[in-house]
Amino acid sequence: MKVSARNVFAGTVSAYRPGNVNAEVEVDLGGGDHLVAVITVDSAESLGIAPGQSVVALVKAPWVMVLTDESGIRLSARNGLRGIVETVTPGTVNGEVVIALHGGAKVAAVITREAIADLGLKPGAPATAIIKASHVVLGVPT
Repeated sequence: MKVSARNVFAGTVSAYRPGNVNAEVEVDLGGGDHLVAVITVDSAESLGIAPGQSVVALVKAPWVMVLTDESGIRLSARNGLRGIVETVTPGTVNGEVVIALHGGAKVAAVITREAIADLGLKPGAPATAIIKASHVVLGVPT
């Protein structure tokens, strides 16, 4: 499968909580990292989502926010993936920041050059990738 999403995570469904319209799906990425997706119940049923199932989670890099200081901050975003900045690639307006998670996965974020400077992002710096659960798209192997 080839996709334009910069972040493609292979994982296993660790929890499935259906509601009336949407379902919450927790994906174990390995190494202690988890990602929560909110998808429609219809989509979950069509994909056959169930605990133990292998899935692929897709997240476009511009949908990833980066946080460097979590003191006193509570967010409504369900996913906070902690790691270490691996690379920073500056562009004219935006730059790409790749965060290596402790479990081995990597998360790419596209943020402004100004944000990169303001946050002091550089290789080796601790950072957290923030991803809204509604920005996670799930797929299953066929």
